[in-house]
Amino acid sequence: MRKVIVISGANLFSGGTLTIMQDCLKYLSQSRAKEYHIIALINDLENFKEIDNIEFMEIPSMRKSYFHRLYYEYYKYKTLSNTLNPYLWLSINDMSSNVTAKHRAVYCHNPSPFRKTTINDVLDQPQLFFFTLFYKYLYKINIHKNDYVIVQQNWIKNEFINFFNLNPEKIIVARPLDESPSIAINLETSEIIFFYPAVSRPFKNFEVIIQAVKLLKQKTNKNFNVVLTIDGSENNYAKRMIELASGIKEIQFTGFLSRDKVIQYYKKASCLIFPSKLETWGLPITEFKAYHKPLFLADLPYAKETLGKYDKAIFFNTADAKQLSELMFQVINSQPLKYSNTEEVKYENPSTKNWKELFNILLKKNNE
Repeated sequence: MRKVIVISGANLFSGGTLTIMQDCLKYLSQSRAKEYHIIALINDLENFKEIDNIEFMEIPSMRKSYFHRLYYEYYKYKTLSNTLNPYLWLSINDMSSNVTAKHRAVYCHNPSPFRKTTINDVLDQPQLFFFTLFYKYLYKINIHKNDYVIVQQNWIKNEFINFFNLNPEKIIVARPLDESPSIAINLETSEIIFFYPAVSRPFKNFEVIIQAVKLLKQKTNKNFNVVLTIDGSENNYAKRMIELASGIKEIQFTGFLSRDKVIQYYKKASCLIFPSKLETWGLPITEFKAYHKPLFLADLPYAKETLGKYDKAIFFNTADAKQLSELMFQVINSQPLKYSNTEEVKYENPSTKNWKELFNILLKKNNE
């Protein structure tokens, strides 16, 4: 009888966290399903319809409220784990579930507890704001019961060591890199397109792009487009961004895009702009590098660590719309860009660069 692996992510429905869940299950489906019985706790089967060899358990009620999430994580999953008897329970959604398992691990994405909040956070997303206030303490519940805590960058590893007094040897820095990147095919287009794929959160900093476009329009009459993946329906912050961009025809608000559509925009885009003030990784940065086109990135440690060595990136001040507008002006007018010097970041063990290495550690298969 095969040992059971449970991958818990029933609250993940969009953005980079959903991509991590999908990539994790694709790897397990292709490389571990013969040896292990893989069970995935998910929100919507539609997000995983192309993945085989996995037993999916849909839990749509997980997202009804934060109360429902806490109910499942700290009560309902205990009963479920007693029934499934898992060899490994991996929570890919930040919280260390109250479960029974031979081995336990938690994958922590949310960097919000390590950011200073503002009054706009309360106004833009009041529920998220108050939940974030408690997130450090939710992180803390059961965290020492895990065999491993998985994070994506060194800076958040250090925060976990300092705040939770964790043993550094129990924190895996798992870089979410594509194990077998496909050859990038760029679509020929005469359009100038700036692209920023992100969900609607106050720290995503859509406003600096909108303000930069306003400044840019004062300097040029040339055509260009800016594609932002919100539409105003998400929360008060998104509504505020739509109002801020009122009357600017160059900005296209698409709303949430499927991964296939994001890739299509990667191929068409002239440049990726990533001004987020806080990330545990910044997955679009990694993905867009494959297309060998310019990236304008937040001048912050997470962005530099995510980028690594790359010869077409420029870092800018996340509060400086003028600086960003000048960079965009150079792209529109085919002027040469002065790219930043970048370097690969060195990691201490335990660290992994693909799913195989990560699961070798989690499944105690270090000899493979």
